[in-house]
Amino acid sequence: MGVSSERKTRFLRKSKETEISCQLNIDGRGEARIKTQIGFLDHMLELFAFHGFFDLELTVQKADLEIDIHHTNEDIGIVLGKTFSQALDTKQGIRRFGSGFAPMESTLGHAVIDINGRGYFSHNLTKGQDQEGYSISYMEHLLESFAHSLGATLVVQVSGQSDDLHTNLETVFKSLGLALDQATQIDPRRAATIPSTKGIID
Repeated sequence: MGVSSERKTRFLRKSKETEISCQLNIDGRGEARIKTQIGFLDHMLELFAFHGFFDLELTVQKADLEIDIHHTNEDIGIVLGKTFSQALDTKQGIRRFGSGFAPMESTLGHAVIDINGRGYFSHNLTKGQDQEGYSISYMEHLLESFAHSLGATLVVQVSGQSDDLHTNLETVFKSLGLALDQATQIDPRRAATIPSTKGIID
C-alpha cells in the first residue's frame, strides 16, 4: 500500500456531555477555523495549526460549560488525537519523531513527540496564573488526552517560565505544532515502510 497523496479526514465524537466535529488536512497551509466555545483555547489551537501547517476545522456543537470546561476541554483533546491518528492511517512513511522550539520573550517552549502507538504525556510547567478560566491543569488534561488518543509519547518542557500563563502556553502550542509537523512528514527514504522495527504502529 502506498502513502495517500491526500492525508485528510473528518471525525465526529458524541457523548452525553459533548458533540465535537473535526476536519483535518495534515498537508495543509495552516488555515484554522476553531470554535470550541473556550476562547483562550481557540487561540492556542489556531497557533498550533498555523505553525504545524495543518488545515484544521474544529467545532464544539454541544458542551456542558454551564458546569465547567473540564469535559469539553478533555474531549477536544480526544477528538484531536483520534483525528490525527485516522488521517495518518497505518503511519506508513512518516518520520515518527519530531522536535520543536518556540521562544517568546524570556520563555522557551520545547515539544518532543514520538508517534509510536503508546500514549504518554509529561510537562514541567508550574508557573502562570489562570488565563480567562484556562489553567495549567486544563492544558495537562487536553494534551494528555491528545497523546493517548493519537498514540504518541509527548514531552513538553518550558524554560524561563513567565508569570503570564498566556506566554507560557503560546510557546507550548507553537512548539507542539512545529514538532508534530516534523513527525508527520513523509521520509522519502522509508516512504514504503512503517517506521518501526516491529513493522507496525498500533
